[in-house]
Amino acid sequence: MSSSTHKQVSWTLLIKRIIFIVIGAVLVAFSLEMLMVPNRVIDGGVVGISIMLSYLTNISLGLYLFILNLPFFLFGYKQIGKTFAISTLFGVLVMSIGTVLFAHHKPVTNDPLLAAIFGGIILGIGVGLVLRYGGSLDGTEILAIWITRRIPFSIGQIVMFFNLFILGSAGFVFGSWDRAMYSLIAYFIAFKTIDTTIEGFDETKFVWIISDLYKEIADAILHNLGRGVTFLNGEGAYTGDTKRVIFCIVTRLEEAKLKSIVQDIDQDAFFAIGNIHDVHGKQFANNEIH
Repeated sequence: MSSSTHKQVSWTLLIKRIIFIVIGAVLVAFSLEMLMVPNRVIDGGVVGISIMLSYLTNISLGLYLFILNLPFFLFGYKQIGKTFAISTLFGVLVMSIGTVLFAHHKPVTNDPLLAAIFGGIILGIGVGLVLRYGGSLDGTEILAIWITRRIPFSIGQIVMFFNLFILGSAGFVFGSWDRAMYSLIAYFIAFKTIDTTIEGFDETKFVWIISDLYKEIADAILHNLGRGVTFLNGEGAYTGDTKRVIFCIVTRLEEAKLKSIVQDIDQDAFFAIGNIHDVHGKQFANNEIH
């Protein structure tokens, strides 16, 4: 690849990252000011703390979002990486400005349940887009990454602990425990939506198959699914036997057909199927099942 082509690709990726971080941050700002905040439904992390402080002090939510996230940005810049930290600062800035602009508009609904459901969905899509393209909108995630290096807990466990404490505090701040329960609904929906947004809507599977009839299975996969396969050499640690291992990638819709192909040829075949978040390359494309 020539130098000019490489620079063009780099600029394309940078512009793509900026566009999707802006879209994600604007979606989060819309969800907060047009759905969740007017109905006293909160999210976890710095966002949740900012919502409660804004409610108690009557100071702009956007100001709290930026100020409270700033120390985490500075911390992340030193501990995690320049690109991630700058992307995070940019996303938080856009989100903060967005909440200020949306605050002057009438909320979409006054029903807290609808606000929790649709607010959680839109929030999750927005956060997922920002995470997918190399940034973050909440400083607690940066803190959790640092903590995991020092204590035996996962990032998810630490973030969950923070958020359960913050969401539970909503009952005291708003003087109504139903708001805390609505907030839990929104958080759960947002959590699931974030995963879907990051991983994509097309679920892709990887498959490992071990069988003495590997040639027949591979031919059937090639002709019936139109999927390429790769042969790997494997050796059993206990028996020392050498086996051919078939590696293949299929879509979720092709999974049942693949199982049927393998079992029709060799009912004793060993195969394992797992999820893949991303697949790149021209060799993988949606094919018709024959």
